[in-house]
Amino acid sequence: MSWHPLETITTSSPPPPSSPSSVNRTASIAGSSSESQVCSSAPSMYASQILLQYLPIPKSLKHPSNASQNSFLTTFKPSSKTTLKLRAILSENSLLSEDGSLFKHCFTKSEDGYLCCEGLRVEDVMNNVEKSPFYLYSKPQITRNFQAYRDALEGLDSIIGYAIKANNNLKILEHLRKLGCGAVLVSGNELRLALHAGFDPTRCIFNGNGKLLKELVLAAQEGVFVNVDSEFDLDNIISAARIAGKKVNLLLRINPDVDPQVHPYVATGNKNSKFGIRNEKLQWFLDAVKAHPNELKLVGAHCHLGSTITKVDIFWDAAVLMVNYIDQIRAQGFKIDYLNIGGGLGIDYYHTGAVLPSPRDLIDTVRELVLSRDLNLIIEPGRSLIANTCCLVNHVTGVKTNGTKKFIVIDGSMAELIRPSLYDAYQHIELVSPSSPGAGISTFDVVGPVCESADFLGKDRELPTPASGAGLVVHDAGAYCMSMASTYNLKMRPPEYWVEEDGSVAKIRHAETFEDHIRYFEVLVELPNYGNSNSDGKPLKLL
Repeated sequence: MSWHPLETITTSSPPPPSSPSSVNRTASIAGSSSESQVCSSAPSMYASQILLQYLPIPKSLKHPSNASQNSFLTTFKPSSKTTLKLRAILSENSLLSEDGSLFKHCFTKSEDGYLCCEGLRVEDVMNNVEKSPFYLYSKPQITRNFQAYRDALEGLDSIIGYAIKANNNLKILEHLRKLGCGAVLVSGNELRLALHAGFDPTRCIFNGNGKLLKELVLAAQEGVFVNVDSEFDLDNIISAARIAGKKVNLLLRINPDVDPQVHPYVATGNKNSKFGIRNEKLQWFLDAVKAHPNELKLVGAHCHLGSTITKVDIFWDAAVLMVNYIDQIRAQGFKIDYLNIGGGLGIDYYHTGAVLPSPRDLIDTVRELVLSRDLNLIIEPGRSLIANTCCLVNHVTGVKTNGTKKFIVIDGSMAELIRPSLYDAYQHIELVSPSSPGAGISTFDVVGPVCESADFLGKDRELPTPASGAGLVVHDAGAYCMSMASTYNLKMRPPEYWVEEDGSVAKIRHAETFEDHIRYFEVLVELPNYGNSNSDGKPLKLL
């Protein structure tokens, strides 16, 4: 699909080491939004949110067994688990920024009940775009979220590595790069995209438990940091270094076995995770790095605990373990300059005004540890940089009742936004305009048209009964929504727009079309005859 120029639409209208858990900040990102042009300031504020030949590896590089080597074994007792009560209605709590002023978020409610993005009515945006559903972002909110991390890191040598997996929109990536972001990559194509977007490769980190040799060659050629995740991963990294003719800067991804107390699908730092290397095997990896001085340079250690983390003491627990490992690694003659504590800071998806840790809370929790070891800190935010900057905007198709269950059917679905279906995740839902005077409040499941009972955006939500055609949004849709979208039921991926600093609306991604789908089947080439034949003795063809 060809890329056209952006289209612009005008609308009319710290806790100390002894007490790591003492956090008392919101997860909202402080900063002032654009002044409202259409909507007045809201009384209700949302809390935030790349074919190469393979070179053989020497057989002398033998993999370790699972036998334990206790020199790196550290125990950890996880904190107690808490339960967050589900809330379907909008919190009316007004959040305060650190200076005591009312916190301004990109999505607000006007005094007359209209949902606005940076002062523009979402309903007006709906009336000026060609397709629904669509994703609507606030570019200023992305900037404010980044600034919160940048400000929190003052006084530290650091890299803010945006996790591209959270949202891979090219225009968003270019904006974050201009702000000073590095990039965190988990596939070869994400690496290629980061390079295309202009990211400094020396501020990029290539993670993943299944990195391919050709991907690693590109990483080595460009000078990207590479995380070692397993024995075979190290084999491939050594081969890649030889092919590229360059030494690779390595980080060891250590699995600290810290429980992040989140959904198991997004927990990555426990001992049974598919990610990272167990601490019992660290000595083998250190010996292997020493054996390959022409290919490898160990420069740091990395851990990643999971996602949607709402307690910074979990980061403290991991950081204590990690600096202990770094001390032991340095004692063996390695020059370790970097500590990568990953990402995973959670946001207030429930919009209850919950007191959640901010970027400053996170950084202040590990600051003294980092400074005490003279380390450069790498952090990998994704969700907390982009999630709360966006809504999925939908039209209501209709309302129906089956038995005792009431449904609001919308044109959006699990194809565009799969988090609720995949994780049973909660995302706040509301209508974009005031309901009619006679509309009653009822409890609804908000569902899409996909032929799956799992196709829901929200369950048991108290909402005014909407009219057909009404606008409805799913909040906090900037992370792990569009990047996980599919074409199931041939629902084509939607367009994306953002509100810019001057209040204009620009398209930042075209909608996919049926014609795009058909083009994948044009000019198909027959496979060569490899000796296989069908019953007629004719070569097999690619149909």
